[in-house]
Amino acid sequence: MPFDPGIGWATLAALVAAAFAAGWVDAIVGGGGLIQLPALLIGLPASASVPTISGTNKVPSACGTASAALTYLGSLGVRWSSVVPLVVCSAIGSASGARLTHLLDRNQFTPIVLAVILLVGVYTWRRPELGLASHVRFTGRAATLRLCGIGLAVGLWDGFIGPGTGTFFLILLVGVLGYEFLAATTLAKFANLTTNLAAVGLFAAGGNIWWSVALPMAVGNLAGGIIGSRTAVSRGNSFVRRVFLVVVAALALKLGWDTVAMVRGA
Repeated sequence: MPFDPGIGWATLAALVAAAFAAGWVDAIVGGGGLIQLPALLIGLPASASVPTISGTNKVPSACGTASAALTYLGSLGVRWSSVVPLVVCSAIGSASGARLTHLLDRNQFTPIVLAVILLVGVYTWRRPELGLASHVRFTGRAATLRLCGIGLAVGLWDGFIGPGTGTFFLILLVGVLGYEFLAATTLAKFANLTTNLAAVGLFAAGGNIWWSVALPMAVGNLAGGIIGSRTAVSRGNSFVRRVFLVVVAALALKLGWDTVAMVRGA
């Protein structure tokens, strides 16, 4: 007997398992959407609308991100002077990005982002010491301005396109500000939580969340987030760096596939 029209118990169990894996990956370096969103596209019936798929996806993502943020907060602590400007500007950027979906063709940006991701991957791979220790380059007003810039840029991406948001936060916090991977991941979780909660509110208001699927997946993602963040804390920066490179490679392949599909369809 289906759990919901078109959704069997076996499919639901597979979606929960995918949410757990996504929560684990997302808690460490971001990029869990590369697992969870495709799983929903496969598992939900063809009649499910794009807003319903997106809304259902955001609920477990928000729960997993929240659990990871709290775990990092309890284990590592956080500089609220860094969190506040990053979170506020991320929310502004996300709202602005959502508006852009009605004005611009998002496909035009995919090749550009693909090139950036490839450069970041090569840059990180060729510098084994990057992110393994803290080399903070800016403090005070200079740091705040750069945190605001990162929040606006990545928030814009999250509202406009979405996949890889947590990974982009991590890239910029390590590369621009000189944070170590664990400190950058902690900040990224709070910023990503803000954009996720804003999206959940909008989708819920529009009736675009399939709660009977989203809530079981939320449990799986939450568990993955707790275990993933604890794994990152216990294994350290070098482990986070390795997972980061794997996720960047997966994101590059995904964007490359999208770019080829766009060119063929042109």
